[in-house]
Amino acid sequence: MTASSEPAPRARSTGGTPAKTSAAATFALVFGVAALFSVLTAILAWIGLLLGIIGVILGIFGLKMSRRPGVTGRGVAIGGLVLSVLAVLLGLALAAGISTFVNDEGAVDRLQQQVDDLRDRLDD
Repeated sequence: MTASSEPAPRARSTGGTPAKTSAAATFALVFGVAALFSVLTAILAWIGLLLGIIGVILGIFGLKMSRRPGVTGRGVAIGGLVLSVLAVLLGLALAAGISTFVNDEGAVDRLQQQVDDLRDRLDD
């Protein structure tokens, strides 16, 4: 046989299926966005804090899963991880600010005075 009649060596393929995005990475992004929106509403900050923690865990798993062959989603996992960490930090800062404000008697008295003044204006 001559060199031209031999079949060309094939590159190893993964079976012809396209790479799939890691489900953990996708869920990390979803939880990160939901957590950030929840924290920014301030009323649902505690839910956002919980969603952020779940998003961080999923983001870490998504990064680990994206290293496997045939699995993509590294950028999605990083995005979810960043949003989740941001939501957790904002949630903790909000909780610390609220607890500091509530424990400051002078601030509570000023707020109560402002509420009373507004009530008096509405009654007039």
